[in-house]
Amino acid sequence: MQQIVAILLLALSCQQIRAELTAADCRELGFIKAQLMCSSCDKLDDFGLEAIKPHCKQCCTLDQQPAAQRTYAKAILEVCTCKFRAYPQIQAFIQSGRPSKFPNLQIKYVRGLDPVVKLLDASGKVQETLSITKWNTDTVEEFFETHLAKEGGGKSSYSVVEDADDDEEEDYLRTNRI
Repeated sequence: MQQIVAILLLALSCQQIRAELTAADCRELGFIKAQLMCSSCDKLDDFGLEAIKPHCKQCCTLDQQPAAQRTYAKAILEVCTCKFRAYPQIQAFIQSGRPSKFPNLQIKYVRGLDPVVKLLDASGKVQETLSITKWNTDTVEEFFETHLAKEGGGKSSYSVVEDADDDEEEDYLRTNRI
């Protein structure tokens, strides 16, 4: 009888260890559950942060989930040009030639908005919205290569609002005027 009780207690404690935390619990611990991938938790050892690894694992999203491999018909990258100084990696992506690789990508300037990507289905309905504040230019490009449906030619819907005559930063600010 004592062995059965001991086994039950052990099973309950193991279940607690493997249990996922809520988004609010993760936020209190300093993690954003929706953005935390489990592969990031594995890298904590490299920085001497082994102590927070168990909590990280309870808040993370598995990298190999089938939903993460879905492709979307169109994407809209929304950002405010007034935030370019805070997010130079997003500015670098937008001002480089990289967006032209994705004909089904639209860049939209929205006043006061931190950079987000809205992923749309074929009917134009938003399926997912992701914050990309911590992404670098290579991550943004890789994400679009992986998650945007490949278009076989046709008219490009890629667009960026900018003044072609002048490349100064003020031109980008002009796009946000109301």
